[in-house]
Amino acid sequence: MGLPRPVSNFPALAKAFAENSIRVGAIALDREHAIEMAGELLVASGRSTPEYTESMLEAVSENGPYIVIAPGIALAHGRPSEAVLEIGLSLVTLAQPVVFGNEANDPVRLVIGLCATDHSSHIDIMAELAGFLGDAGSVNSVLNAVDSDQIRLLF
Repeated sequence: MGLPRPVSNFPALAKAFAENSIRVGAIALDREHAIEMAGELLVASGRSTPEYTESMLEAVSENGPYIVIAPGIALAHGRPSEAVLEIGLSLVTLAQPVVFGNEANDPVRLVIGLCATDHSSHIDIMAELAGFLGDAGSVNSVLNAVDSDQIRLLF
């Protein structure tokens, strides 16, 4: 008889991060490259199409680095659209920090991609994500993880 499986503190996050949605120690050339990697993971995990990644890049191009939501953390996203197949998250830790152009919170080492099918269905995921990112220990664990399995265990 094995040990009981621990109950997740973040069940919505655990579900939102599908297979192939986490990349650790990536090298990004610039903020666009970092956003592209987060988008590619949403595509690889079956949550969006490549067109959604383009919308993520357009949002930053048009609106600036508003996606840098906390020191060292960016939340890349676009508007809900037909390019989103299912609500989901992706996560990229960067081997070297990247400047996104947000004076207060640069440079970025953690890029989270978000895709949603509408304007409200992702509220639970966002609430859990805020709780997770609000804990410095959790963020440090993500940044120091050597593989995606270590990150998945945090959820």
